[in-house]
Amino acid sequence: MPPPGQCNTEDDSDCCKARKMYPTYMCSPPMSDNTQAYLTLNSFKAGGDGGGPSECNGKYHNDNTPIVTSSTGWYNGGSRCLKNIGINGNGQSVVAMVVDECDPTEGCDADHDYQPPCPNNIVEASKGRLESLRCI
Repeated sequence: MPPPGQCNTEDDSDCCKARKMYPTYMCSPPMSDNTQAYLTLNSFKAGGDGGGPSECNGKYHNDNTPIVTSSTGWYNGGSRCLKNIGINGNGQSVVAMVVDECDPTEGCDADHDYQPPCPNNIVEASKGRLESLRCI
């Protein structure tokens, strides 16, 4: 459980709850042109709900830039760092750069903004143009 006032709920982020067990994953579904993913919003700015700086370059980013973080399996040890991926949803498509990893094996600590571990099929997107892809 996070210390009082320490979990950032921006973008409807979940906060860890005391005595609750969260699933963890060691891999992600195989990638293809049609891989299904769960798209959420994430803030990449300092103080945002994304936690620390981006794994790929150690920097925070403007939330208006089309960037994403992906599950560990898709992040692939950083091989997708600073590379563009295509994202389709809600009848639209955009290209965004991978800047971070969303770890499905760790969470509920200060490094992860006291949020639970990520699912193994998640892409967290900056607000920018990517918000239009979400079904709200």
